Amino acid sequence: MSVTGLRVFDETLQLTHSWLKDLMQRLDWDNRQDAYAALRAVLHALRDRMSVDEAAQLGAQLPMLIRGFYYEGWHPAHKPLKERHKAQFFDHVGREMRRDGNFDPEPVVEAVFELLADRVSVGEIDDIKGLLPAELKALWPA
Repeated sequence: MSVTGLRVFDETLQLTHSWLKDLMQRLDWDNRQDAYAALRAVLHALRDRMSVDEAAQLGAQLPMLIRGFYYEGWHPAHKPLKERHKAQFFDHVGREMRRDGNFDPEPVVEAVFELLADRVSVGEIDDIKGLLPAELKALWPA
């Protein structure tokens, strides 16, 4: 039975739910809204840290609905950001999630990186990791 009446929308909804469920399991969370906020925040921080071409290549591999919020609010004119340290990247994630200082973004970033490593092509992940400073590269799964 179709939820939206359009197969392509039903499929991207189902795939997006699958990504969120996977992320919730990795983080041991039970709140889908928090998982969405985490995925969106890390994707935005990563996108803003990459060149426009590389950001577009990652976007092409995301499910349609996730791709939509990946590009939401993007202004590529002043990208990539030069965040050289993981603390800067974590601050970016925290701002995107709108969390207070008690929030530990490291496990969230690691979980999203694991999710991406499992669901995006190895070549694309290698390209992304090649653009990142050592501190951020170390957060990806081996």
